[in-house]
Amino acid sequence: MNDITKKLLSMISDISGEIKGAFNIREDGGCAGRQSTENVDIIPKVGQPGIDIIIKPGTHETVYIPACVTKSNVDDLVYNDFYVGENSDVVIVAGCGVHVDGEEDSQHNGIHRFFISKNARVRYEEKHVGIGEGTGQRIINPQTYIEMAEDSYMEMDTVQIKGVDSTKRDTKAVLQSNAKLVIKEKIMTHGVQHAETYFTVDLDGEDSSADLVSRSVARGESHQYFRSIINGNNRCAGHSECDAIIMEHGTVSAVPELTANDLDASLIPEAAIGKIAGEQLTKLMTLGLTSEEAESKIVEGFLK
Repeated sequence: MNDITKKLLSMISDISGEIKGAFNIREDGGCAGRQSTENVDIIPKVGQPGIDIIIKPGTHETVYIPACVTKSNVDDLVYNDFYVGENSDVVIVAGCGVHVDGEEDSQHNGIHRFFISKNARVRYEEKHVGIGEGTGQRIINPQTYIEMAEDSYMEMDTVQIKGVDSTKRDTKAVLQSNAKLVIKEKIMTHGVQHAETYFTVDLDGEDSSADLVSRSVARGESHQYFRSIINGNNRCAGHSECDAIIMEHGTVSAVPELTANDLDASLIPEAAIGKIAGEQLTKLMTLGLTSEEAESKIVEGFLK
C-alpha cells in the first residue's frame, strides 16, 4: 500500500503497523491487503467488486475493512456483505478516506449489507475523512442494509468531521423479535459542503427497538439534511433524535417521520436546531478563552 493509504488508515481506522486478525484493505478500487482467520473468512465476490465476510457462530474478533482513495479521478464502487453467525460478538472497523491532489473529483460508494443471526452482537465503526490540496470534490456515499434476527444487537457509530465535500448516507434496517439497533451519527460540515442522512427502520418483530441519534454542526455555507423513518409494525419502541448546531451561514433541515401500525408501538421523535448559546460562550471566556477557542471547545464537546 502507498504512503497516502497508510496515512488515511491511521485516521479512519487507527491502523498503524501490522494488523492482527481478519482484514481487507481497499486502495483506489483494488485490494492492498487481505487476511482471513480461523473464524472469519473474507472471500472476493465474483462478477462485481467487493467481498463476502463470513463470521462463524460464536466468534469474538475485530474485523477491519477500510477503503482508501489516494488520488484524483477515482470512481470507486464496492459491495460488501457480512454474514454474522449466531452468538457472535464482533467489532467491524470500516471507514473511508478520500485524498484529492488535482482538479478531478474522486469518490467512494460503499454498499454494505449485514445479515445478523440470532443472539449475535455487532459493533460497526465507520469514520469518513477527506484530505489533500486538490480542488476536486471528495465524495463519499455509503449505503447500509441490515437484517437483524431475533435477540440480536447492532450498534453503528459513524463519524464525519473533516474534509468531505459531499455525502449521502442511506441506512435501511429490518428487525425481528427482541432485536435492538442503536445508531450514533456525528457530522461536521464547513465551506459549501453538503451532507444528507436517511434512516429507514422497520420494527417488525415483537419488542424490537431502534435508537437513532444524529449530532451535527453546520458551518460556513454548508447544508445538512436529515430524515428518519421508523415504522412500528408490532409491539416495539423507536426513538429518533436530531441535534444540530448552526454557525455562520450553515443550514440544517430535520424531517422525522413515524408510523405506528400496531396499538403497542411506542415511537418518539426529537429535533433541536440552533446556534451556540451566548451564556455558554460567556462562561468559557470568563475562564480565559477567546471566543474562537470557546466555540471550538463547545463544538468538540457536542460531537464527543
